[in-house]
Amino acid sequence: MGTDAQNQHDGPDAAPPGSPSLRGTPSAPGTLTAVPQADQNSLSPSAGGRAVAPTTEPAPKPTTDVSSGPPRPAHVRPVPLAELALQLKTDAPAGTEDAAATGITHDSRAVRPGDVYAALPGARFHGADFASQAASLGAVAVLTDPAGTERSAATGLPVLTVPDPRGRMGALAAAIYGEPGKDLLQIGITGTSGKTTTAYLIEGGLRKAAEKAGDLTGLIGTVESRIGDERLKSERTTPEATDLQALFAVMRERGVTSVAMEVSSHALVLGRVDGSVFDVAVFNNLSPEHLDFHPDMEDYFRAKRQLFTRARSRAGVVNFDDEYGQRLLTESEVPVTTFSAEGHPDADWRAEDVQVGPLGSTFTAVGPKDESVRAAAPIAGPFNVANALAALTALVVAGIDPQTAADGIASVPGVPGRLERVDAGQDYLAIVDYAHKPDAVESVLYAMRKVTDGRVHAVLGCGGDRDPHKRPAMGSALARLADTAVLTSDNPRSEDPLAILATMLAGAAEVPAYERGTVVMEEDRGAAIRLAVARAEPGDTVLVLGKGHELGQDIAGVVRPFDDIAVLREAIRLKQEEAGAAAAAAMPPRTPTNGTDA
Repeated sequence: MGTDAQNQHDGPDAAPPGSPSLRGTPSAPGTLTAVPQADQNSLSPSAGGRAVAPTTEPAPKPTTDVSSGPPRPAHVRPVPLAELALQLKTDAPAGTEDAAATGITHDSRAVRPGDVYAALPGARFHGADFASQAASLGAVAVLTDPAGTERSAATGLPVLTVPDPRGRMGALAAAIYGEPGKDLLQIGITGTSGKTTTAYLIEGGLRKAAEKAGDLTGLIGTVESRIGDERLKSERTTPEATDLQALFAVMRERGVTSVAMEVSSHALVLGRVDGSVFDVAVFNNLSPEHLDFHPDMEDYFRAKRQLFTRARSRAGVVNFDDEYGQRLLTESEVPVTTFSAEGHPDADWRAEDVQVGPLGSTFTAVGPKDESVRAAAPIAGPFNVANALAALTALVVAGIDPQTAADGIASVPGVPGRLERVDAGQDYLAIVDYAHKPDAVESVLYAMRKVTDGRVHAVLGCGGDRDPHKRPAMGSALARLADTAVLTSDNPRSEDPLAILATMLAGAAEVPAYERGTVVMEEDRGAAIRLAVARAEPGDTVLVLGKGHELGQDIAGVVRPFDDIAVLREAIRLKQEEAGAAAAAAMPPRTPTNGTDA
């Protein structure tokens, strides 16, 4: 059942660079893949997702569940197969004379009548093995490679054969859906840390700018996708090209005029954003991550750099403070505007007068023409000043007034699983964050230490079947920077949880005894969170790191419901109940009276 090749692809055919100035306002089954990628969400479809909400309240679930399948536009102009064959520069096969396509998918189970089925080569199966299923569901043609041609032709469907079908799939999807991206202001964000937060902040600025015209905005990312106020759970950071172009078409159809979108390195390498040219590409930073997918940091950087080619974007926004950002300044093919949260005078936009608080930060954004805008990062942590400044710079490059952009960014109520506060009336701070790599763990711990009067109790695990080299560094960071370092499970997947913990503990043991906090190992994540909460006293901070917005835990291939927010909230409640019961038990018994007033 189902297919997805997931082969590496170096990039699309070159697209015209386009104008540097940006535009003005003008129930199928879910997708499965044969070879899941490292950035793919591991939750089951029923797990749902957390939408943006004030950080002190439980966040609502999406209004559209992933089990309803990726959205499709309601109205599509049929595109003749002969026209698609011409675009692919391949011969039009027999049977295409009167046939036309109204959709495209790479998943044989998600085929709808009128679809082109993209039968891609995979690690274990070839999509052509499922062409008969696609035909039975109403496919009008098959796009495949020479290896899949004969099997696809056996269905009786016309076959469009090209050497690299994955590399042509995105542009073909854009053509079938009427080039929807051309009607949207598109801002794409890439980097290692901060993509999700920056996307939410940019969407906040876009929303503020769109209010006057009555337009809607869109968001596509790790946690969810948004079409206006409608929320859909995300399967991965960046959707597959067929689903992405359909989503763009739905957005256009419903009145969306601008969209903020996370762009992962997987998406760039595997061609998921083929067929798209972003108006603004944003680079936040680069640090070791996904080295189970990329052989080394050089390959990781080259993947990110693809977003700053003329085939992918029209203008760039780059972090001046990042080492790889400095390199990108010289290697970008598109004009670049820089930002510096550290206030470097050579950056185009820089942050000055930064005031870091426990729930957010304020700063002055100074522009290249000495513009001065008072701005706010509505999420705690000095690194979120960089994310907010990146968002403001991108919005200005997109043609939005700086003050409007700053006001929109400041109005964002929070980002799911990113320094998300859990407030159940306790007298200590409780935070959930997605930090799952050494640099991010260190940044969060440093940030919370600055706003914590007491001690920091942190819970952290490492995911299984992912880059094992970062595990000792994560254990070391937690032991060095937390007063209580609770090592626990994250998503062990197929690995032995104790083996993962042993590697983390080895890293913690490398920290000299006089420099490290109390280190505790607790395999059960729920018990680990309760342990950290039990140690909390007034003025302390409890940090639960690693899973953030995720609503499940993958153990030995079985995804069990697990929500750090809910578990942390329940642990706080139980501690409060126990404290109340203990206080009641300690009260002296009431002395009976004789029933007369004194």
